[in-house]
Amino acid sequence: MFSGLGRFVVRRPWWIILAWVVVAGAVISLAPKLTSSSDEASFLPDHYESIRAADLQEKEFPKQQNIGAIIVFQRSDGKELTAADSADVVRISKDLQAQKIDDVQAVVPGEVSPNRLVQTSVVAMPKITNPEDTAQQDAVKQLRTDLKPELKGTDLTAGITGSAAQALDESDASKKAGILVGVGTIVIIIVLLLVIFRSPIIALLPVVLIGLISPMATGLIASANKAFDMKADSSIQELLTVVLFGVGTDYILFLLFRYREALRAGEDPKGAMVHAVERVGEAITSAAGAVIVAFAALTLSSLGMLRSMGPALAIAVFVTLLAGLTLVPAVVSLLGTKVFWPSKSWQREPHGTGFAKLGGAIARRPAVWAVVSALFMGALALGALGYKANFDLAGSSLPKDKESMVALKNLQKGFPAGTTDPTFVYLASTTDKPVGEAEASAFRRQLAEIQGVGEVAPPRLSPDRTTASYSVVLADPPASEKALATVKDELRPTAHDDAPPGTQALVGGTTAVYVDINKAVDRDYSVVFPVAALAIMVILGLLLRSLVAPWYLMLSVALGFGATLGATSLIFQQIGSQPGLMFMLPVIMYLFVVALGTDYNILMVSRLREEAREGRDPHDAAGTAVRHSGPTIGSAGVILAGTFATLMLAGNSTLSQMGFSLSFGIAIAAFVMAMIFTPALTALIGHAAWWPGHGDEKRNGGGGAAGPPSDGADERVP
Repeated sequence: MFSGLGRFVVRRPWWIILAWVVVAGAVISLAPKLTSSSDEASFLPDHYESIRAADLQEKEFPKQQNIGAIIVFQRSDGKELTAADSADVVRISKDLQAQKIDDVQAVVPGEVSPNRLVQTSVVAMPKITNPEDTAQQDAVKQLRTDLKPELKGTDLTAGITGSAAQALDESDASKKAGILVGVGTIVIIIVLLLVIFRSPIIALLPVVLIGLISPMATGLIASANKAFDMKADSSIQELLTVVLFGVGTDYILFLLFRYREALRAGEDPKGAMVHAVERVGEAITSAAGAVIVAFAALTLSSLGMLRSMGPALAIAVFVTLLAGLTLVPAVVSLLGTKVFWPSKSWQREPHGTGFAKLGGAIARRPAVWAVVSALFMGALALGALGYKANFDLAGSSLPKDKESMVALKNLQKGFPAGTTDPTFVYLASTTDKPVGEAEASAFRRQLAEIQGVGEVAPPRLSPDRTTASYSVVLADPPASEKALATVKDELRPTAHDDAPPGTQALVGGTTAVYVDINKAVDRDYSVVFPVAALAIMVILGLLLRSLVAPWYLMLSVALGFGATLGATSLIFQQIGSQPGLMFMLPVIMYLFVVALGTDYNILMVSRLREEAREGRDPHDAAGTAVRHSGPTIGSAGVILAGTFATLMLAGNSTLSQMGFSLSFGIAIAAFVMAMIFTPALTALIGHAAWWPGHGDEKRNGGGGAAGPPSDGADERVP
């Protein structure tokens, strides 16, 4: 199959290239814009309590004002506010409201804080119904512009915080992050490929080719989002860039190493490319299949953001695979050996590399290497015991010098931390009888006595008086671990148990949404993880025709996942003193480390089986496989880890966590799992690793490989 595909591509390279250009142009021109959303509530299923509370609010309090932003005033000298200062706050609030800024319903001055250090004005805005709408961010931008001249001549300073202000600051930071990640990814790929191949053509090849398919993949994802009503979280664009360039470069590397091997064996350039596609086709198709299946498993998630991210990344990898099997061979077959210019190293096979020494050591003492690598990953995995989830995707990812973060810190000098985003409790009649005022007041007192609750506003009754709404300000920041514990363990149980007869209580708001997301993520761990693992094991079993090998290969990636989560928890929580890791990071990390780690395992085990078919015993086959496949896996691992590491350039803690964890996980997958643990364990298990297919048995006529059996041709990797 792959041999036929290779011959077809090599004979018609210009037609293949033209077809890609035409299809890419059509997709890019017709596809809608890829949008993103950070509105976590829009991702939860309807049966969660926070969503039912939001639906009740829409029904009974459709005109309820939403706190879109909060203006935080304080004296420039840090002293207590005077009566004249408060009068200035009232005047400024009236002036800002008189500006008639779009989406600003009202600017209402609040009370001075009990310690008289802070006073606020609440900016009421409509509830967001379309996550793509940036009108409220534009309103905050205008408010900040209009606020500066209003403060002149007063003793006040002020800043704007709240959900809309944080969204604006996050949007500005994300634009810079996207540029940094894109440029950083391209620079790393070019530099590393120059070092590995010493050829500017190869260094630029992935950038040009993936630069063509990247907007095409983005267009296909946007079209799928529109067709199937999928959503994507706010970091998907940066992640797509890294996946396309990282995985795409890996597949190009696999092809080029095999192409160079065939050239060294004496084949002409056209025949060498056919041979390369034939030999590498099954490996990268199986590897891409493992990645696609793992990402597709996210469709089983109960969270819309993950359910949509999975197909998006799967589409990106599928397009990259098609390009790796058709577009890349077409371009390289036209260039021939000029692709390696000006280097001449492709003509000879170097010897005596570090990979040969490592392979020899593993062949001599596989048990020692298996135990040492397992203990190394196991020790790092212990750090995962301290993992904590963080749900503040906006606030925690913003630089501390952003205005919304500075204003929030100032607000907490005088008010409970939950002031910016109150929790709402709704007491609804189940008998259509009105809620009595005495019952409503008594219920408010019960809520106010809950530990972790700062303030409870007087109840507001719906027009038919069947529902009472309570604005509850928590003592802790809305997305903090303490606030989530208050809602989950105190507020909800008390509200449910103390609701008067004939009524029911629902707790909603942002903190309640986070509590429900936490519950949904826990559910996803028990579903997505095993389904993805099982699907990858099936692919491994079919590829290797073995029932034994898939088990220990999955054991290796499980150890790699644990080590990655443990190291990330230690770096960011213990050393970096961050409140926790992004709540969906373990899911993303699991899928990337398992799927991409399986890529490298597939390359190593396929090579190991090939060496066994040449008649080598299990120990010698493992050592020889490491010697020959080590350069390929090492080069691919360095480049892919480097591209993921560019996410740390964003200056955004969420993307920094993702960048570190994925780059570290890929490094573990390439240099510990695939290069040491897997071949060492395979050598120990011996022929039983291939049961019942006996895929390691010597075939008639040898292995059938063209030329010397070398994936990486012992190329040194820095």
